[in-house]
Amino acid sequence: MIKELQNKLYNDIPLTKIMEIKIQNYTNQELITTASLGININDKGTAFGGSLSTITIISGWSLCWLISKELGFDSNNIVIIKNETSFRKPVTKDIVCYTQKPSQQEIATLKEKLQTKKSASIKINSIIIENNETCVEFQGYYVIKL
Repeated sequence: MIKELQNKLYNDIPLTKIMEIKIQNYTNQELITTASLGININDKGTAFGGSLSTITIISGWSLCWLISKELGFDSNNIVIIKNETSFRKPVTKDIVCYTQKPSQQEIATLKEKLQTKKSASIKINSIIIENNETCVEFQGYYVIKL
């Protein structure tokens, strides 16, 4: 499923290929995505804020896509409707984004709403960490429609 997601990102969202966003790992707890600093660098030699925002938004979208697949839905209609990003520290190395999987209860509620209303929203949290320190915190609300 990870390979399918990576191909989908590169084919359907060309910016992800340009930014070199890669799906590194997916577990029951989180999705890990990365992007090289070189292509996402700013004039200060650190990661560009727009790139940091983009990888968190794409990671949240990707997690929603994976969850919908796991639940047996084939949704191509996933959108972000609201987000907040806090930039705590500059990112000076390759970008590593950790996107937390929602709780089992949140996923069960999502499934029920998708089954009954064909539409549901879910909150997704991501952090970008460098040297064991949180550099970026992200919270996004996504809508999935069938």
